[in-house]
Amino acid sequence: MLDSHQHFWMTSRTDYGWLTPELGSIYRDFMPDDLRREMQRAGIKRTILVQAAETEAETDFLLDIAAKTDFVAGVVGWLDLDSDGFESRLAHYRANPLFVGVRPMLQGLRDDDFILRPRVLKSLKAIEAVGVPFDILTFTRHLPHVAQALQHVPKLKAVVDHISKPEIAAGQFEPWASHLRDIAAYPNVSCKISGMVTEASPDWRLEDFRRYVDHVASVFGADRLMFGSDWPVCLLAASYGEVCNLARTLLSAHFDTHQLARIFETNAADYYGV
Repeated sequence: MLDSHQHFWMTSRTDYGWLTPELGSIYRDFMPDDLRREMQRAGIKRTILVQAAETEAETDFLLDIAAKTDFVAGVVGWLDLDSDGFESRLAHYRANPLFVGVRPMLQGLRDDDFILRPRVLKSLKAIEAVGVPFDILTFTRHLPHVAQALQHVPKLKAVVDHISKPEIAAGQFEPWASHLRDIAAYPNVSCKISGMVTEASPDWRLEDFRRYVDHVASVFGADRLMFGSDWPVCLLAASYGEVCNLARTLLSAHFDTHQLARIFETNAADYYGV
């Protein structure tokens, strides 16, 4: 199986604006040897390593890890979309075969409509033109802006991270469900079954997630879903194995063995070209 979404970090690098001591158990270094055994126990063979800092320095750090780590299939890095030099930086990183995608951290930016800035739209058109995968990290409130951006780049090869983090702890379903249906109308957009446990209450139960996964399964289907652990962020609420089993159990209600194989490996491999 292929985990489409995990992170590594070293706190001494100091460019993780969101990673503070208040996060407790995950405020420490997480590197490949920390994950290897958990992957083996869960039957995961490869991963996609995703950025966690808004710097090219971290992208370089992750690419170096990928070059030295047998199970890392590729890196989704950060580049400055609101820069006049974006296209040249994209070309620079595309020369590295381990660079498989771009992710801005939309969820933490000051402007919810950042993705609609003129230079950002220009950068998205450059990404669309060369077919580089684009990870969409959002909360519900960002989805209308993402939908508007997709009107400008309807062929953008994109994936919604963490099912766009619906308000699971509060049991809120709308407007998340309607907004995500609008995003799913674009055939080149996929969705990661990931990042759910940290949006639920601390004493979460499997049933807390069912209607959210049911909806994602309905609007995206077996060919546009991919499993991701969001490790080590997930450790705030669940173990690696628990996250894998949660996804398997909920998705098994909708898909057969062959479809699940696509969701847990083939779709991500094809999407990221690994």
